[in-house]
Parts: sequence; structure tokens; C-alpha cells
Amino acid sequence: MCVSVSWQNSDPVQLKEEGNKYFQANDYEKAVQSYTQAIKLNKDKALQAVLYRNRAACFLKKEEYAKAASDASRAIDINTSDIKALYRRSQALEKLGKLDQAFKDVQKCATMEPRNKNFQETLRRLGADIQEKVNAGGSSPGFTDQMFEILLDENSEKEKREKAANNLIVLGREEAGAERIFQNNGVSLLLQLIETKNPELILAAVRTLSGMCTGHKARATAILHYLGIDNICMWMSVDNEEISLAVCNLLQTITDCLLGQGKEEHHGKEEAVVLGLKKILKVVGQIPEMPDCLPLTENTQLTASVLLNKLYDDLRCDPERDNYRVICEEYINWPRGTGNMDKTLHAIQMVSGILQGPFDLGNKLLGMKGVMEMMVALCGSEREIDQLVAVEALIHASTKLSRASFIISNGVTLLKEIYKKTKNEKIKIRALVGLCKLGSAGGTDYGLRQFAEGSTEKLAKQCRKWLCNTSIDARTRKWAVEGLAYLTLDADVKDDFVEDEPALQAMFELAKASDKTILYSVASALVNCTNSYDTKELVPELVQLAKFSKQHVPEEHPKDKKDFVVKRVKRLLKAGVVSALACMVKADSAILTDQSKELIARVFLALCEDPKDRGTIVAQGGGKALIPLAVEGTEVGKIKASHALAKIAAISNPDIAFPGERVYEVVRPLVSLLNTERDGLQNYEALLGLTNFSGRSDKLRMKIVKERALPDIENYMFENHDQIRQAATECMCNLVVNKEVQERFVADGNDRLKLVVLLCGEDDEKLQVAASGALAMLTAAQKKLCSKMTEVTTQWLEILQRLCLHDNMEVQHRGLVIAFNLISADKELAMKMVKTELLEILTYVGKQEDDPKKQHIINVARDCLTKCMDYGLIKPLSRA
Repeated sequence: MCVSVSWQNSDPVQLKEEGNKYFQANDYEKAVQSYTQAIKLNKDKALQAVLYRNRAACFLKKEEYAKAASDASRAIDINTSDIKALYRRSQALEKLGKLDQAFKDVQKCATMEPRNKNFQETLRRLGADIQEKVNAGGSSPGFTDQMFEILLDENSEKEKREKAANNLIVLGREEAGAERIFQNNGVSLLLQLIETKNPELILAAVRTLSGMCTGHKARATAILHYLGIDNICMWMSVDNEEISLAVCNLLQTITDCLLGQGKEEHHGKEEAVVLGLKKILKVVGQIPEMPDCLPLTENTQLTASVLLNKLYDDLRCDPERDNYRVICEEYINWPRGTGNMDKTLHAIQMVSGILQGPFDLGNKLLGMKGVMEMMVALCGSEREIDQLVAVEALIHASTKLSRASFIISNGVTLLKEIYKKTKNEKIKIRALVGLCKLGSAGGTDYGLRQFAEGSTEKLAKQCRKWLCNTSIDARTRKWAVEGLAYLTLDADVKDDFVEDEPALQAMFELAKASDKTILYSVASALVNCTNSYDTKELVPELVQLAKFSKQHVPEEHPKDKKDFVVKRVKRLLKAGVVSALACMVKADSAILTDQSKELIARVFLALCEDPKDRGTIVAQGGGKALIPLAVEGTEVGKIKASHALAKIAAISNPDIAFPGERVYEVVRPLVSLLNTERDGLQNYEALLGLTNFSGRSDKLRMKIVKERALPDIENYMFENHDQIRQAATECMCNLVVNKEVQERFVADGNDRLKLVVLLCGEDDEKLQVAASGALAMLTAAQKKLCSKMTEVTTQWLEILQRLCLHDNMEVQHRGLVIAFNLISADKELAMKMVKTELLEILTYVGKQEDDPKKQHIINVARDCLTKCMDYGLIKPLSRA
């Protein structure tokens, strides 16, 4: 009697679902057969990876470890970042005794999900096992040298090199091993491994260094000095995600040690931090267009800004922050009085970098005497490099309204002149973004429309051209997205933008970059295009009052009406916006800010509005992407993401939308919407989602109970709003299958059963279906509730009789089942019922001619009568 949803699938998907059900039922042989058949029929690569991964799980359960490793490898060949397949291969390899290879796989998993306790525990356990083997095989300095010889010898066998690399990583994680490597010229040899440019060796070296630095300040300080911050920043920006993440982890480990989170005291901590900070400031202050610039990759300076932010956030007291600020101020003051314009440029570029990192500190630096004036003066320079650096700095500075006011007063005219006169596209685009940003600043006298002579479309078209022009460097094209983030506030602009598929694709491609500004800009533009920002509702009385007093009343633009918004959403979905958003959600937390998360959540909620689109959103990874957005970020962002999850959960097959253990992560966001502070639609759709989930398995029902949703669901069963009350009752109808929920109905001192009985007597048929279904299951499962039902209200018999005579066959059937449960529970209770009109009703229904359409109803009535005859309460009656 659970309330559920039906689906229709193509054969490979249906076979996969079959396999999943067999797996959950512990029938691994049949699961393997289903997955194997699906693999033969399937042509979709992404699904093929899932099928191999799932079959690998079956082979693990069957203890066929070689087959499990083989299938997991096939899944990894299709998708190298398939974390489940990597972990399953690691488990299989461990059982096969290949500890080195198993360690390597789980290390990749831990790199991708560093907070996963399971991965960390497996890593620790495997590391200990390998360490034990290493110690058994020899742990002398010569043994360490031997491993380096194998690694640095290009002619060494691949398997030997992999084993040596893993042994080295394990040694680096152990105090004795780390010290042995350190004392035997190991850091120099590890640097040689990094310089080979072989990704496997680089990873091994970086991970070994991380282990050596963990919890040891003195060693971490020495390694930082030896490697150099410039080299570390350079390695961090390589075009290899795994290496980049490993280097970030190394840098974070060193930072933690220097800031006092290690095991030993180190009195040179402050000097090391000061030295590291000065080196990072030098990287941030570099200007790629200048001939003396250090070798940088596209993301080096952004990475350095992120690192500056982490360093600042990790400082624990005001004196440490003041010291950090003083070092930055010294960097700014250093060129003053020298007359060297290039040094001044580096100082202003450094301020730009700080504004992209620790923003509060950046604002303090902007408040220094002469800094803002210096920026404006550089705008007026004849040198293009001066204009380029100054305009970019002004853009970052104008985020603060007080700074924006200064720029409006002193620099807007210069920006307009630069935009109109410069031939340099890099400068022109930055000037435009500056004007866009200032034009959208609230309370300013400057109007962007005035600058554009009544047409923002012209500026937006230019931004789209820059965005699509791949001959322009990516760093410059990113500014085009920021310009569009402001320009799409205009309804005509956003309507044109979503029709320009090349521009959309170019923006989505840039969104994959690890750049905080670009993520925020893309998310802002999409919020504008989907109209998913908050709008103030105009009160009609106030509108009339404003018109009466001849005040301006803002009117909705025709292209901001619902039909146009829906059209734009469909266009974005077709262009692949969900995949782009899912990619953005995976960005590092230092890059994907809480504000960006909120914007992405708003867009997802707008995309989920039409139920027909939710399947597409799930297929492109939207369901998975929404889960972290619902648990981390701003309060508004979490609510929006939870609501989007509720919309998906309400109508989707949970096994497809949220496969595996992921479905349990969705329960808490749905329960968070069962709150009187949320609006009725959020309450209603959360209840629909929970109804769908509670109809799937008892494990899900238990999860809902553990999240303390039951009291809220019961409260909504009292709700005046018919649809919310119905949804809550349907949810309860599914939940009462659970024994713990049943026990709560049995317990003394509550009105739960009374509420369900009274709801059965309501006039709303859908409500009666749900309530009578709940009552039928409760009375079937718990005999105590049969007698309790007759005590909770004097109306129980009248309500039961109405159910048994109901025009709706579903309600009638449930009513008769309740009657049968009561009669079967107790002879005295049956006697009490036989003495009422209910006997006539049962007789009337039971004596009807057989009818396939309602045979199930007739049969239950006859079962009731038979039970009464067994008790000897009535005599056999003829049906004639």
C-alpha cells in the first residue's frame, strides 16, 4: 500500500536496475548476470563504466578478486576519476596481496576526497602493512638509496618503480623513515624525481615530501627553504589535476606546521612565515606582460592568492594578522620615492592579488594614503601596461561601495576615455568591466545606460565576441564573462545571450577553470538569465499610492515575464548548463565561495521548475551536485539547493537520481524544509520527496525517522492547506510500515492513532486513501492498535462504515481490510462489531456476484464474514 511512482526504462538501464535490486537482496550471482547482459546491450560509455563498476562490487562479494580488479580497471579506463571504481580495485588488489598497487589506488581516492575517513583509514592500514614488509626486507640507509636508484633509472621495470615509489611514500609517512630519507640527502633526490617530469614519479616525490613535513616543524621549514616557494607555486599550476592537488596538500601541510600545528617546537616559525609570505607576495605582484616576469602558468597567481587567503585565515590572533598586514604595507611602500614606475606597478598588482584573496586585508591596504590615488593616476598614463594594471586594480577595488564612490568621483571619466580610445583589447575589455561594475553599484550618480547611449546590448555583443575569440588569452576572456555578469541584468541582453550558443559554450568551458572570479561571474550571469534572484513583491496599494504622488514605479520588462524566462531556461538546458554547474561545484572550497554556491543553488532551483526537465538534470549530474550545496554555504543557498533536491526527489526514481549510499545524504536536506519558516511549496515538495523515499526501503524509512522528521510530518497532517495535509498523510502511510514508527503509535499518551482515524473521515478522497492505507497497515501489524482504535474516538465505527461503503474502490478496499484486522484481532471486538450495522454492510458486499474489477473487495468482505462464522457469532448465509 506504499505510495510510489512508476518508471519506464530502456533495456540496459532496466537491466542495471535489476542488477541493483539483486545486489541489495544479496543475490550476487543474478546481479552479475543482469550487469553482464546490460554490458552486452549497452552503447553508452558513461553507463558502461557504471556497469563494470557495479559488477566489480559483485565479484568482491563473491570473493572473486581477480575478476573484481579487472572490471574496476575497465571502469577506470573509461573514467579515470571514478572514485568508486578506484576504491573497489584497491580492495581487490589488497586481497590479491598487491599492497603497493592497492595503496596507490586508495591514495588517489584520498586525494580526491581528503575528508573521507574510510579512505584515510584504509590508507593508514595499508601503509602500516607495507611498512611492516619494508622493515622485514631491510630498512637501512642503503635500502632507501636502493629505492631512489630504481626510481631514477629509466631502464627499471615499471612494476619495480611503482613498488619503490610506494615504499618511499610509506617511509615518508613514518617518523623514523622520514628522518632516514631526510638525513640521507633524500630531499635532493626527491627534487630530482620531480625534475624528471614523469607524472608518476612527481606524485610519489610530492606525497613523500608531504609525509615528511607532517607534524614536524623543523623538517617542514628546511624542506620549504630547499624547495623554494616559487617552485612549489609553479608545480601547483601544472596541467595535471592529481599533481596540482598533491602539491596543494604539501603546501597546506607545510603551512600547518609553520603555524604551530606540529608535534615539535620550532623557534624559527615567524621567520619562516615572513620569508614564505614575502615570496608569495612577489609571485602575486608579477605582471605577465612585463619582460622581467617570472615564469608563470595561467593559474599561478590565482593559486598564490588562494594561498594568501589560507595563510591569513589560519592566523589565530590579532598580532599575527597585524604582522601579516605590515609585511604587505612594506611591499606597497617599498617603491615610493624611488621614481621607479615599474616597482609601483608591481605594488598595485600585489594589491589586486590580495583583493582576490584575504579581502578584508585588501580593503585595509586600499585605505593606505595614496593607494587609490596611485591607481587613478596610472589610468591616466600613456603607457598601456600602466593602464592595464590600474584598470584591473580599480575593478577589484570597486567591490567595496565606499571605494566605488571614490572611483566614480575620480576615475570614471578616465575609464570611459580608455574604453573609447584604446586599441588594446586587453585594456578595452577591462575598462568595460570596470564601467559595468560601477554602473550596477547602488546609489551612484553614474549610469551604465547613459555611457552606452541607451543600449547595453551593444556592449554585451562586444563581450560575447571577446568571449568566443580563442585567439585572445583565457585570462582576458574571463573579463568578458564578468562584464556579462553585470550586463545580463538587462532583460534584452540576457535574452540575446542565451540564444548565442557559441558564447554559452565558451562561458561553460571557462567555468571549468579553477578561478574564484570566473565561477562567481558565470553563476551571476546564469542567475540573471534564469531570473532566480530575489524580487520584492509590489503591493498594489503602494503602487497606486506611488502613482498618486507622481513617483516612478518600476515596471516589469516584457522579457522578464514567465514565458520568456521559461524559454531561456530551456535554452540553457539544451546548451548543457547542468554539466557546467556540476563541474563548478567540484571546485576547491577556497575557489568556490559560499556566495558562489548560493548563486549556483538558485540556478539549479530555476532549472528544476518544470518536472519534464528534471530527468535531464539528473542525467547530467545535477542530483549529485546539489547534495553538497544543500549542506554547506549560506543559509539561503542551502534552502534553495534543498528545495531543488525536493523537486527532483518528488518525481524521480531515487535509485537513478541518487544511486547507492547517496540517497541517504538527501534525506536531511528534505527534512530541513519541514519548517514553519519555509514557504508552503517547500513544505509540500519536501513531503512529496520523503513520500517517494519512504516507499523504497525500510533503511530509508529508518533514516527519515533518525533525522527526527516524524513530529514535523505529524504536524503537517493537521495543516489547513489540503495538499500539504494530503502529502504529509501519504508520507505517514509509507512510514508506518516501519516497526519503530508502529511502536510510536502503540505507545501510551499520544493522539497519533486518533489523528489517522479522524483523517479517514474527511471528505477529501486522496486524503482518505492515504489515511485509510496507514490505518490498514497499522491494524494489520499491531493487534494492540485494533482495540485502541475503538477507544481513541467515539466516531470510529461511523468512520469505518463510511469507508466500507465508499464509492472509491481503493478507499472501500482499505476500509474492509481495517474491518478484517479488527475482527481477526479479538473475538470480543468482533462481537461488538457484529452487533452494529457493519454486519449488514459486510453481508451486502460479500453477497455480491463475482466481478473481476472488484473481486478483491468482495473477497475481503467474505473473509470478514468467514472469521465471524469461525467465532460462532453468525450462521452461514446463502449468497442467493
